[in-house]
Amino acid sequence: MTPLADKVVAGDVRALARAATLVEDGTAIGVELLRELSAHTGRALVVGITGPPGAGKSTLVNRLIAAARGQGKTVAVAAVDPSSPYSGGAILGDRIRMQSHIADSGVFIRSLATRGAIGGLSDAVRGLVTLFDAAGRDVILIETVGVGQDEVEIARVARTCVVVLAPGMGDDIQAIKAGILEIADVFAVNKADLPGANQLAQDLEEFHVPVIQTVASENKGIDELLSAIQSAPQRARVMHTASEATIDHLGIAVGSIEQALNFYRDQLGLKVSFRQTVESEKVHVAMLPCGDSRIELLEASAPDSVIAKFIAKRGEGLHHVALKVRDFDHVLARLRATGARLLNEPRRGAGGHNYVFIHPSSTGGVLLEIIEEEH
Repeated sequence: MTPLADKVVAGDVRALARAATLVEDGTAIGVELLRELSAHTGRALVVGITGPPGAGKSTLVNRLIAAARGQGKTVAVAAVDPSSPYSGGAILGDRIRMQSHIADSGVFIRSLATRGAIGGLSDAVRGLVTLFDAAGRDVILIETVGVGQDEVEIARVARTCVVVLAPGMGDDIQAIKAGILEIADVFAVNKADLPGANQLAQDLEEFHVPVIQTVASENKGIDELLSAIQSAPQRARVMHTASEATIDHLGIAVGSIEQALNFYRDQLGLKVSFRQTVESEKVHVAMLPCGDSRIELLEASAPDSVIAKFIAKRGEGLHHVALKVRDFDHVLARLRATGARLLNEPRRGAGGHNYVFIHPSSTGGVLLEIIEEEH
């Protein structure tokens, strides 16, 4: 690596400041520096702090810095401010609002401008996150300018997003839930000493993420907020690992498996991996591997079977989509908790796996089968 990159990785604050300028200015040296440093990233907790103007984001960030330092963690802040129409630089200067931390070598704060970028984030923000991470900062906070419903670019940069709202700001939860609210990993209802805070917090519960009430000006709720932020990445990893799904097979209802095989086997060239009769479903099954997934041909074994009724009503065709998940029990618990309409209790299906069907009313019109991945 270049000497500058070596110094950044070693945690040299002067080198970090110089590197930040090179990156923010978009220089060729800065681009090469980021390439060198990319191998030294991936350890930091990257937190986006966003929300409408007036919610108190800067004060909240200031308190979060102190709380993280109280845990012995090093912090870097990218404070994004509106651009000056004359110089293109930041005009509010969050470093002034956070000057109580300026003398702390464990805190590095950089104000930078949006420069007209969509979502309030310029390309420099991503570069700064790489720098801060490579420099060994434990926590990286990205404070955006006041955002609107569609400005959700922060979710592409931060590992955890905190959406800051305040009561009495005229925000209609139902009106904006399709935008910024959906990126939240944690909600902070700031200025919670004002009327309407409890109602706002209650309205936000529909998004099924932690809702923390804070009064940043009085340092209330900050430790709880930091704890929720730190828990969010672990929760996301667990949910991702548990529910990571792949398409296992497409279930196709046919009047006769033998006739269907004239196409799928004899013409398309697929091979039958096994055939079975599932007595509980009153169905004959033929499974044909197709790449990483399979095609499941389903023929009714009795007039009163689900497949017979399906064909009588809709004709032959796609009956269901089956998704395979790693932690079947975890996914099942979450489906029940969120009110998904399950059509059966878990039971063994063709191939010996556990499965459950979800009604099309919960899935957007498709009968969905969730099956347990073999371990």
